[in-house]
Amino acid sequence: MVCAAGPASGVGTLVRLARNRGWVVQVMATPAAVAHIDVEALEEQTGRPVRSQHRVPGDLRSPKADAIIAPATFNTINKLANGIADNYVLDVANEAIGLGVPTVILPFVNSAYAARAPFRRSVEQLRDEGVPVLLGPGAFEPHEAGTGAALRSGFPWQLAMDHVEKSSPRAPG
Repeated sequence: MVCAAGPASGVGTLVRLARNRGWVVQVMATPAAVAHIDVEALEEQTGRPVRSQHRVPGDLRSPKADAIIAPATFNTINKLANGIADNYVLDVANEAIGLGVPTVILPFVNSAYAARAPFRRSVEQLRDEGVPVLLGPGAFEPHEAGTGAALRSGFPWQLAMDHVEKSSPRAPG
């Protein structure tokens, strides 16, 4: 699941890592993220349609999966922690968490957002539900406001994959 954070255009890296590890990949994008990703290239890479809307009856269902939300925005993390499902990605993620599907969140937020009390509470709420939010030392460290563009190419996609593989009995690898 990809949000419209700075590194979104590089989500093909996460797809490649997952496929190299034997995973079946379905990309789901928030409506805002669609403009930041190469939908055609991701569909070719995965062999599946990129989903940003609920399917219509008769359309191919997405595979049941472990979920990775990356890069996760301030907005998505806050909405997810509060059970808001106002787009397809949030709907699927909320249900996955409720069903106990292993879900890992790899944020991309600046230090101003990370310093906000609502965000800190959201991260703790998700962690209290057993959802790892890979934020802090040894994970994603928020950057200074206005400097995110310089960090896009070094986004630690592999952290999310590594975490899912360590924690999920269903994960290949």
